[in-house]
Parts: sequence; C-alpha cells; structure tokens
Amino acid sequence: MQAVEINAGAWYLRALRGDDRLSDVPALTDLGLSDPAGYIAGADRPDADGDVRCVWAVCIPTTGELIALIGVTGREGGDGALCGRARSGYAGALADVAGPVRRFAEQALSVTVGDAPIRPETP
Repeated sequence: MQAVEINAGAWYLRALRGDDRLSDVPALTDLGLSDPAGYIAGADRPDADGDVRCVWAVCIPTTGELIALIGVTGREGGDGALCGRARSGYAGALADVAGPVRRFAEQALSVTVGDAPIRPETP
C-alpha cells in the first residue's frame, strides 16, 4: 500500500520520492542505505510472505526535507511492528510521529502495532 500523507503536528509524513521535482536519495544515503533509488522503488511493496509494508518520509513541513523514515509491517488483521531511523539530531521527530502512524496502521491497515518501541532499523 502506498503511504498516504499524514499531518503529525510539527512533522509531515509523505510517500518517498525520487523524481526530478523532489528526491529523497541524498537523505536516504545519509541514513546509510546503499541503494536509495531501489529502496524508494520498493518501499511499499508487500514482503515475500504477503505482509503489509508501508513506509513514510518524516519531513520538515516547510521544506519537505526527509529527516527520518518510519514504517509499519505486519499481517492484515494481525500484529505488526514499527521500525525507523532518523538523521542525526532528529530522533525526537521519529518518536513524535509514532502515535499517528500506529493509529493509521490500526485503522487503515488493520495491523495492531501496540505500544512496542520503534525498532531502530530501516523499514
């Protein structure tokens, strides 16, 4: 499922972009991804087991700059997990958006995330 835009207070969540108007490739490189363009292309595809996977770019609202990634994975109608990583200095943003992403996962994806902490990995 492609990520829908979420206004999470001080932060704006959107789908990953890699086009001539906006590219998240430099920020994803900064996060340590070895193939950022490939990651963008496959970000919202279900995994090999058919589990739901949805990934958002956590952005500064005024610039659209990606400062963190957050994602949810899990089986529709079952349990899931949040994972993400933030650029240097933006760990607080990742924590701030966990609530809105949990609510989206539960209401729109039928994936129960619960109160488990965000796993510090690439979604």
